[in-house]
Amino acid sequence: MNRTLVNQIKTKVNQEVKMMGWVHRIRKLSKIAFIVLRDRTGIVQCVVDTKQINIKSLKLESVIELKGKVVEGKNSTGYYEVQVSYIKNISPVKEELPIEINTDELNVNINTMLNNRVLSLRNLKTNAIFKIQANIAQGFIEFLNSEGFTEVFTPKIVSEGAEGGTALFKVDYFKRKAYLAQSPQFYKQMLVAAGYERVFEIGHVYRAEEHSTVRHLNEYISLDLEMGFINDETDIMKLETKLLKYIFLKVENECKKELNLLNVNMPVINGEIPTITLLDAIEILKREYNKTNLEKDLDPEGEKLIYEYVKKKYNSDFVFLTEYPRSKRPMYTMPYNEELTRSFDLIFRGLEITTGGQRIHDYEMLKENMILKGLNPELFIGYLENFKYGMPPHGGLAIGLERITAQLLGCNNVRETSLFPRDKERLLP
Repeated sequence: MNRTLVNQIKTKVNQEVKMMGWVHRIRKLSKIAFIVLRDRTGIVQCVVDTKQINIKSLKLESVIELKGKVVEGKNSTGYYEVQVSYIKNISPVKEELPIEINTDELNVNINTMLNNRVLSLRNLKTNAIFKIQANIAQGFIEFLNSEGFTEVFTPKIVSEGAEGGTALFKVDYFKRKAYLAQSPQFYKQMLVAAGYERVFEIGHVYRAEEHSTVRHLNEYISLDLEMGFINDETDIMKLETKLLKYIFLKVENECKKELNLLNVNMPVINGEIPTITLLDAIEILKREYNKTNLEKDLDPEGEKLIYEYVKKKYNSDFVFLTEYPRSKRPMYTMPYNEELTRSFDLIFRGLEITTGGQRIHDYEMLKENMILKGLNPELFIGYLENFKYGMPPHGGLAIGLERITAQLLGCNNVRETSLFPRDKERLLP
């Protein structure tokens, strides 16, 4: 007999089935017991005659196999149940569980949750986070494939950082100096020049930054894209607007159970996302909120307040902030004038989830900008030389997968949306 999953039992009414999974809950009465079985697709109530089947040694989270007849019957898990005729304890639980996971909420602090990560992921709500996250990533892939992009896979061990600076993890690379990649930026641009024109990647990136905040990780997943033959950064912003509409519609259609379980309020993007220059945003914060400590960027409080302003004025969960100063952007960013760049951030419910913009495609301009940033062009020769041989006007963006998931689901700490987070304190599990 083949295994039947929980989400298949509605097609097996009055039939014998074999099911396998974890013991989610047990409730024992005088003559019968109710076992809630959990597998990757959901939970189902199973009714056991305890006079016929001994379940005294069965503990929560044991892995079992059972056989029985599917019948209709409304209960706490749905509209079907299984009348059990046989149970095998495949993998008994040998110790008391360190955390209680079969509750609506995990009532533990985040360090306890992460120290027991595999167990915590068995919690239905925690598990649902990563099913939604997988759907976000799949939506990213599907949309860009439909727009003529090619998925690429770039190195994560590099000779120089894409953004300069010192926030790089050093790697012992056969007695040579190497680093973990901050970004696939250089490779995205080179692949535009290689003739692919439009490329994207979902991959890990690494930032050796000494921070301990609820919004930062030292290793995270970046959704990157780059496209050639653009007019300016607004083409990238228009593409991202369409991309986000596609992703959220996909999540809404394909993750109904998970969204309901987590009580998610889905964002709606009607038309274009509001756009405000960074300087205008700083002036708004001064005028509306008496926030006077900002000059060339927004701090976390500023991001929250500008979202509050945009939500009230435009009823939007998103806002593009544009024209960032050259001092705040990497050397490959296209200048708008002597002071500003053709770049943007996207703020989603008070948190920056995207950085993007137009890139420099002229060899001399890029070389000069490297020098202006205090970088030695000779160290970037494998990247820079490609701009001598015909590079189209191009631009791109990067979305933090953990951040967009956290903001969508209302999580307070980005570690909640990383399966196995890496920050400056955590290397396990």
